[in-house]
Amino acid sequence: MSNFVSAKEAINLIKSDQTIAVGGFGLVGCPLNLVEELSNHSVQNLTVISNNLGEPGGKGLGKLLLQNKISKAIGSYFTSNGDAVVYALEGKLDIELVPQGTLAERLRAAGAGIGGFYTRTAAGTLLAEGKESKIIDGKEYVLEYPLFAHVALIKAKKADRKGNLMYSKTARNFNPDMVTAASLTIVEVEEVVDELDPEEIVTPHLYVDYIVNVKEEFY
Repeated sequence: MSNFVSAKEAINLIKSDQTIAVGGFGLVGCPLNLVEELSNHSVQNLTVISNNLGEPGGKGLGKLLLQNKISKAIGSYFTSNGDAVVYALEGKLDIELVPQGTLAERLRAAGAGIGGFYTRTAAGTLLAEGKESKIIDGKEYVLEYPLFAHVALIKAKKADRKGNLMYSKTARNFNPDMVTAASLTIVEVEEVVDELDPEEIVTPHLYVDYIVNVKEEFY
């Protein structure tokens, strides 16, 4: 059974030096209220796993970046935020660039207990430098390892009282994979219902630790 808490109570569980997986593709599917609360929380030296780091001017994860709370970012598309590019060039931000499909698969591997996998993506490119590779059926494959997180901050459309989750269309993106890859999951939901139809459930409640009902708290 998941715990229903305030955003502040949930975010206070996050500590400096932790790895945080944050859902979203751009700002879509990103738990913006939890990220905003995290901007008020006294933490530093965070490693963030996310497709990107918000948008210029401190939108989404971009706000944490400008507060110098993020020391490393692992993701696919950081050029959507020019601030991240500047920080990287100035040596203020360590970036690990991961192809988008590989990012999703590394998260999934963490949740599935897979110690590593070979993929053709990035073979023969700068992203494969220093990584083990293997020739399979005459083609080069690169070894990739799972991505684990201390905490996942995700967004769902609905949760039921047990903590089962459903998502809204493409706002699902990386969120379900991040849940399984993290030791602790905090979910921002738009609506809480007594019970979800089993066919609607994407993330079972066993993966969910804390739920923040943003409709009650912020609207």
